Amino acid sequence: MKRLERKDYYKAIEPLGKVKINTMFAESVVKQVIPGSVYVDDIVNPRAFYIAHPCGMSLLIGESDNEEFKRDLFDYITNKNMIRHHQELLQADPAGGWPEVIAYWSEQEMLHRNTRVNFSFNREKYLKQKASYLNQDLEVVRMNKERFLAATGGVNPKAFWRNEEQFLAEGLGFNILDAGEIASTAFSGFVNEHQLEIGIETSEAHRGKGYAYAVCSALIEYCLEHQLEPVWACRLDNEGSFNLAHRLGFETTYMIPYYRLVESVIRKG
Repeated sequence: MKRLERKDYYKAIEPLGKVKINTMFAESVVKQVIPGSVYVDDIVNPRAFYIAHPCGMSLLIGESDNEEFKRDLFDYITNKNMIRHHQELLQADPAGGWPEVIAYWSEQEMLHRNTRVNFSFNREKYLKQKASYLNQDLEVVRMNKERFLAATGGVNPKAFWRNEEQFLAEGLGFNILDAGEIASTAFSGFVNEHQLEIGIETSEAHRGKGYAYAVCSALIEYCLEHQLEPVWACRLDNEGSFNLAHRLGFETTYMIPYYRLVESVIRKG
């Protein structure tokens, strides 16, 4: 695969805009909101794109007929040359030819296949259900610099923004505090002119208290006030996130395979 220079990332914007699944993490790389990598089949006129976000997610879009690109991609996925030192969660545009290619490779190799769920937001459903789930007594506070820096957990705003200054200028988040510590956080993983993707993390000790619903509801209310569409996606096996999404008015739109690319692959045979 050939790595695009940052000045040429714009070449991926139009193809990315044609993809129907949630691509906001890839958009943040292509628009250089956050550092990331874009690999292509051809530097001058690319038709296939592999977009890697520093949080560990990657997206494959475009044409699947370039054999050299496919060989290079296979080596990258299986880490043949040991150039990838961390795992990635790979998704492929379901409308292109890549899902079949990756599925075939998965049968030949020990790739870890899972399912990722994309949702759409139903405003009327959210407003109708809110009274049943929202604990009005919980105090939700706006995320500040100190709470951004103190954030921990698997879904962390520091993985989606360059630093606290950029986050405070271009993004936003909310926290619920319990005994002075951050119990639950909802934040924007990425924001564009029309959409805001929600990230949510509740510390294990504070789960089951309604904190996640309250802090996400605050972020959704912000979206409604600013004419932004809230965006949600999660793993199918993340039952907490999946069920929370439905309580918040989201509805399942796509279920697509994704592959966990580990540092080394054990080959069959």
